[in-house]
Amino acid sequence: MFGKGKDNMPDELRSPAPVQQFHNVATAPAAEPEAPNGASSISAGMTVTGKIAGSGAVKIFGRVQGELHASTVLIADGAEVEGDVVAEELTVGGRVKGTIRANRVRLNSSAHVEGDIFHRSLAIEENARFEGTSRRDDNATDKPRAQVVRPQASAHALSAESARKLNGAPEKEAQATPAAG
Repeated sequence: MFGKGKDNMPDELRSPAPVQQFHNVATAPAAEPEAPNGASSISAGMTVTGKIAGSGAVKIFGRVQGELHASTVLIADGAEVEGDVVAEELTVGGRVKGTIRANRVRLNSSAHVEGDIFHRSLAIEENARFEGTSRRDDNATDKPRAQVVRPQASAHALSAESARKLNGAPEKEAQATPAAG
């Protein structure tokens, strides 16, 4: 029982069992990443709500509702972005509704953009849809656009005007009634 195997040979004379060789299937990468850290992506059928910010490449195949900031952005055919997009390089094949600020913008033939584009270079393929304005800007990604702000003096005038309104009364009646004071 001890010392002899099934073939009635002593253990010392028997050769060791063959070693099974495992081959590493994943020795070579399937595809080279586009950026040093690879590209992030939002898959088709997925919706992301909020602000997405990164320094690498982002590929959108699904839907984004919110701001998108990245170095390189690809909005694929069938993808949707509702919000502002800021990038060094932007390629649109899907739908964007919002302001685009990118140094290099390319609208593929399947693109549909509703909004303003601030760019250094802009390429629009035949059949792409673009509804908005386009403005050349050498530093499109550096500075946000100024919004209209009311001066402080008019804020005081507005508060005095709203003080004259009666609670729930239409505006005509509120203006006709003298202010108590």
